[in-house]
Amino acid sequence: MTVVPDTSAVIDGRVSERVESGAFEEETVAVPEAVVAELEFQANDGRESGWDGLAELQRLAELADEGSVEVEYVGRRPGDGERHASDEGAVDALIRDLAAEKGATLLTSDKVQSEVARAKELDVEYVDPEVRGEAPEQLAIEDFFDEETMSVHLKTGVAPMAKRGAVGEMRFETIGDDPLTEDDLREWVAEIETATRASSDGFTELDRNGMTIVQFGEYRIALARPPFADGLEITAVRPIVETELDDYEYADDLRERLLDHQRGVLIAGAPGAGKSTLAGAVAGFLADSAFSVKTMEKPRDLQVGPEITQYTELDGQMENTADSLLMVRPDYTIYDEVRKTEDFSVFADMRLAGVGMIGVVHATRAIDALGRLVGRVELGMIPQVVDTVVYVEAGEIDTVYDVRTEVKVPEGLTEEDLARPVIQVRDFETQRPEYEIYSFNRQVVTVPVGGEDDDSGVDRIAKQEIEREIRSVARGNCEVELKSANTAVVYVEEADISTVIGKGGGRITDIENRLGISIDVRTFDERPGGRGGRSGNANSGGGGGGSRGGSGGGSSGAGEIVTPEITSRHVVIPMDGYAGETVEVQADGEYLFTATVSRGGEVQVSRGSAIAEELEGAIDRGQQVTVAPS
Repeated sequence: MTVVPDTSAVIDGRVSERVESGAFEEETVAVPEAVVAELEFQANDGRESGWDGLAELQRLAELADEGSVEVEYVGRRPGDGERHASDEGAVDALIRDLAAEKGATLLTSDKVQSEVARAKELDVEYVDPEVRGEAPEQLAIEDFFDEETMSVHLKTGVAPMAKRGAVGEMRFETIGDDPLTEDDLREWVAEIETATRASSDGFTELDRNGMTIVQFGEYRIALARPPFADGLEITAVRPIVETELDDYEYADDLRERLLDHQRGVLIAGAPGAGKSTLAGAVAGFLADSAFSVKTMEKPRDLQVGPEITQYTELDGQMENTADSLLMVRPDYTIYDEVRKTEDFSVFADMRLAGVGMIGVVHATRAIDALGRLVGRVELGMIPQVVDTVVYVEAGEIDTVYDVRTEVKVPEGLTEEDLARPVIQVRDFETQRPEYEIYSFNRQVVTVPVGGEDDDSGVDRIAKQEIEREIRSVARGNCEVELKSANTAVVYVEEADISTVIGKGGGRITDIENRLGISIDVRTFDERPGGRGGRSGNANSGGGGGGSRGGSGGGSSGAGEIVTPEITSRHVVIPMDGYAGETVEVQADGEYLFTATVSRGGEVQVSRGSAIAEELEGAIDRGQQVTVAPS
């Protein structure tokens, strides 16, 4: 009689157990090569299950040497496609086929495998899966945490590190003297995996080649292994503050607003500012107010009560999760975090379907949270998707905006025929307008209003257009001062004066003709009062094409190196894998413009435009063009 064990039975040690009990006396154990391949893969990935399975094969070899059983290796190894499809049952199918071919008994601890094999009329022996110990009351890595520790970072060859401090004032510091060994990390990884399997408070969020993310109680733990990481690494994160809505400023106003009717709210802030903590407090308040509340998270780490069901990706897509939630019809859904274009699309679809949505987004200013919707959601629909922005800084609510649409002449414009839909962003408490967002000259502009800047809306846009043209040819700093509706003075560095003016004044004349404004070019030394601060500019963004902000309009830093292609009509920047995302284009680390990548995975800039000329100039000068997510 022949027994064919599958991977689950080998990992659980059930084969040697059955041999030692005498159940397999005078029988042959035929180990499929598919099982060996799967165990090798798991061991190379650093998984304890792989090492357990290989140890079981060594025990079988020892039992064979003792004459207790005959062991042979049979079948073929799975191909790469079959191994990568193991979650879909490809390897299990190979093992079943081998058992059928040999007329053998299939030994398995996998319930699904046993049921499929019985349906195919195979002889099956099912044994309950081994429970590998009880969940420990406390993980060993918890010793690294104190009441101020938000996260612990453990890596082979490095002393333990941690982020500690109050919300908004975190410091990254060494918390141990000696570098950790690989044995240390393997022991902790094994304990974490065992505890996750055995505990009802533990579940696996993600399991990929080189990375496993688990949730164990209040801890979210990432286990990184080669080849994904350059060494074994454990990163454990936990919330250090649990709050209620009453703990925040604006609590009464927010309660009234949320209870009035289902809202679209963005909770924004920098990393570590306390966005998710506030989102958890809002979720708790809504649940206590007799609303049905669900969450959409990847990974699931919001600290909420048991009455709030936490959902993650369904079949790898939040869109599928949203479809399921629309059947459940919650009153409010907390979406943590809204980051990619598809996240914003799902958020908007659910909001427009009538579900109250609370989204958590990264932003360095309150207005930037709305800016992330531009180009991703039709401009006129933004106030229907998001009517409230809450900006969090250092664990406290810093700013609350009310978002609405009016058909009006934008602030600073005077012609009645310039009336258009304008998104007004108002201070929630005073109802004073802070920003207006509208389409102007085929661009979406975000214009501050009601501040100390005396420039009109037209002046701000004119300054922006002039600066964009000048910066396309000037290497250094530049500043624009409008003298009248038709004249301006541009101050540039001494080294740029001849470049901006051009031979015989040809270049500046071309710019004047394009803009319809007379421009006087001077150096900063000629400026009355000397070199001063730069004048403010409207922020701008748009879908498909490029847009240029004022000083400090983009971040300087490393990005993905790209090779633009110049065609007869366009300068094309290939951006595979970034479709729909907003990106910043830089040359030698200097910001050029911001654009939204098309569905085809590229950015196209029309030749002849100021941005195209600036980009072509950078290419001609041999500068390195890079692109980074905005």
